Amino acid sequence: MLYPLKFKPLLKERIWGGTALKDKFGKELPEGVKIGESWEISGIEDDISVVTNGVLAGNNLQELIEVYMGELVGEKVYAEFGLEFPLLIKLIDAQDVLSIQVHPNDEIAKDRHNSYGKTELCYVLDAQDGGAMYVGFDGAVTKERYLDSLDKGTMSELMNKIEAKAGEAYFIPAGTIHAIGKGLLIAEIQQTSDITYRIDDWGRVDSDGYPRQLYTEFAVDSIDFGSEKSDKITVEPKVNDTVKVADCNYFTSNMISVDGEVYKEYAELDSFVIYICIEGEMTVNVEGSITPLKKGECLLIPAQESSVELIGRAKILEAYIK
Repeated sequence: MLYPLKFKPLLKERIWGGTALKDKFGKELPEGVKIGESWEISGIEDDISVVTNGVLAGNNLQELIEVYMGELVGEKVYAEFGLEFPLLIKLIDAQDVLSIQVHPNDEIAKDRHNSYGKTELCYVLDAQDGGAMYVGFDGAVTKERYLDSLDKGTMSELMNKIEAKAGEAYFIPAGTIHAIGKGLLIAEIQQTSDITYRIDDWGRVDSDGYPRQLYTEFAVDSIDFGSEKSDKITVEPKVNDTVKVADCNYFTSNMISVDGEVYKEYAELDSFVIYICIEGEMTVNVEGSITPLKKGECLLIPAQESSVELIGRAKILEAYIK
């Protein structure tokens, strides 16, 4: 029998990470290790999320899809993706700026890596003073100008730098050059892909004094030089209502602000639903099955569920596939 599922976070050490996932969300982190990412729900090969609650605890997500198929992920989703869960949900602690990077689209990723591309949404949970997102170029940039800047080490001067604040979101399609700035705590919804082309690392070196590998040749063919300048998405929650954050071919994301009780109807939706609790705490009632959910936790609602009751005081990001 299916029910709302919780998963064990997969913690990732990163050169730019820190301890904010423990400080803000109470996650158990290894001592002395810079944790930059917590993969909350993952279908990435060798990093498949494992259930922690209920009678299905100990089973991983791929095993459950194999058994429950469309009942878990949706008939249309299962027909397209099979056993591969199509979204990756992360929490990101950027105590230092991430590399300037780009992700390939589906076509390039399939050809080079037998993978999906990576379109993603970054929602800012917390931002220290001066924190910024770098999303796209600051104006029109040709391939020739890009290569010249890369050669001169002035890549950051081409970037569209936006002061970031909590409650803002940034939609980053595959092919968009970008970087997450220092001092940001991010919730990220993305395609199931771990393909990143690092373009520039701000002159940073690792603990052994060596620069990290760059993928400039792969990157230049993946950048969409014709894309328009990107900007932030200002999210204005409405009490006990659902507000759209982003909508694309790969996922839809909404903000739900709960103060008391909210009923969600999913009878017409042929997809799983993910809740990312970003503030407060609540309980999720699905046909009498009660699951607590607090800040920093995620929950997977099976596609077979037609209605959900949310009780408490919280803000959550909702994600699904249309």
